[in-house]
Amino acid sequence: MELYHGNIVYSKSDTELAVHKDSWIAVDDDVVEGIYPVIPEKFAGIPVVDHGDDLIIPAFTDLHVHAPQYPQRGLAMDTLLYEWLNKYTFPLEEKYADPEFAHAVYDAFVDDLVEHGTLHAVIFGTIHTEATGYLIEKLETLGLRAYVGKVNMDTDSPEKLCENTQESLLETEEFINRYLDNRTARVILTPRFAPTCSWELLTGLGKLAEKYNMGVQTHLVESLWEAQESVKRYPDCGSDTGIYEKAGLLGHGPFIGAHFIYPAEDDIRVMKKYGGFAVQCPEATTNVIAGIMSTAALADRGIRLGLGSDIAGGHNLAIYTQISKAVQFSKIKTFYEPEVNRPITFEKAFYMGTKESGALFGKTGSLEPGYAFDALVIHGMSDPYQKLTPSQEAERFCYFGETKHIRARYLGGRKIG
Repeated sequence: MELYHGNIVYSKSDTELAVHKDSWIAVDDDVVEGIYPVIPEKFAGIPVVDHGDDLIIPAFTDLHVHAPQYPQRGLAMDTLLYEWLNKYTFPLEEKYADPEFAHAVYDAFVDDLVEHGTLHAVIFGTIHTEATGYLIEKLETLGLRAYVGKVNMDTDSPEKLCENTQESLLETEEFINRYLDNRTARVILTPRFAPTCSWELLTGLGKLAEKYNMGVQTHLVESLWEAQESVKRYPDCGSDTGIYEKAGLLGHGPFIGAHFIYPAEDDIRVMKKYGGFAVQCPEATTNVIAGIMSTAALADRGIRLGLGSDIAGGHNLAIYTQISKAVQFSKIKTFYEPEVNRPITFEKAFYMGTKESGALFGKTGSLEPGYAFDALVIHGMSDPYQKLTPSQEAERFCYFGETKHIRARYLGGRKIG
């Protein structure tokens, strides 16, 4: 048992922050036991870690990030998606056939992920099993909670990234079996997106999903082109999301759809049916995609929502930055389409980046009793001439906080980073 002192803030719901000022959070066996305004007698003599008047908040969750694109962050941001992928991203991903290059990048990526306070993530690798295996092993060694996917793509892709269908399925099954017993970093099926996957590949992955109870991550209705091209290729499936349903990929584990900017009614039906997460990636929206998620409208329809950095479509690994931008972009969306949209609050966006997306990994993303003590200690958000409330400090951190403001990081009660 340990006690941590500070100003504690977490999401009570998507409309309200729970605030415990000048309080002690008791952690027993890596899990929050309770929060107390004074130390109870029963805890006399228990070790105390005193963070003074610093802010203690849940660690962040990134539901969509491309680890191999880490070297590309902040580059070629003046191009749109199709050119960006073909001219820059795919040539970079080809380099992961070289294990030495992959190891260097993934070491830096994971270190930076932790530095930014992201202790849970859903991650795209590449088609290369050795490189992606190194990534999942590094995450598992650190105890980070993650889903990692070896990418599948066997059609309409660059020559060096276009897999043989049967080899892709065999390598994927071997990859699943290699890491089936992992404790924290687990495998997730990862068809890149429908236009780069044959029906044989998709249905083969569906069989693996059923056999191993595997979840799936992919890109969904990310652009108008993708939404139209997917239905054009698979007209019997009803929608981009419906393709994965018909291929048998859904209902066996977590379902994460990145972007979800241009959903048809059938996309929404399928996403709701399987309890999937639609992942908003605000920075990528302005950098390469040219579209903004209808966040509030999707929430009103009962869609589960998360946030992603989408490195390197996005240029910043900080989920706290995506929280503030989700609010900003909801206002822009409402300005141009007021009849079907409304702004979201900071409370909603913070909930998306912590408790709602953290639910993918079980009892994470909150500091309520029973939740894993995955937490960040934030320092320096108040001004010398004006003391902010804890909730104001949380909001300010999400607008202009930096890694230097994260004084400590706890993963299951263990200090890391």
